[in-house]
Amino acid sequence: MGTKKFITCDGNQAAAHVAYMFSEVACIYPITPSSTMAEFIDEWAANGLKNIFGEQVKVVEMQSEAGAAGALHGALQTGALCSTFTCSQGLLLMIPNMYKIAGELFRCIPCKRPGHSCSCSFNIWRS
Repeated sequence: MGTKKFITCDGNQAAAHVAYMFSEVACIYPITPSSTMAEFIDEWAANGLKNIFGEQVKVVEMQSEAGAAGALHGALQTGALCSTFTCSQGLLLMIPNMYKIAGELFRCIPCKRPGHSCSCSFNIWRS
């Protein structure tokens, strides 16, 4: 048995690492507070890091949170294991696609970065 390698990292890097290792496709929109997770995924894929299946993760960068959720939904329909990253407000923009994903019983890893909250009226423009 090999020696274990320990690193010091924050929660964003830890979540991104787990998502990367279990994903075949990562749909990202790196302009939210969750950008560090998307940046880690993009960096690892660009450097050729392999996931647990021995494959390099395909990173798809979209122009909006809704686009990332739509790409995630499309990739899931092909049978790929997928992940995406967002914040509270971005998650609200993904709700229509998330309902479809849940209704079709697909498996995915949506990583939400805590730290921002939504008001009780679900206003996406206030923290």
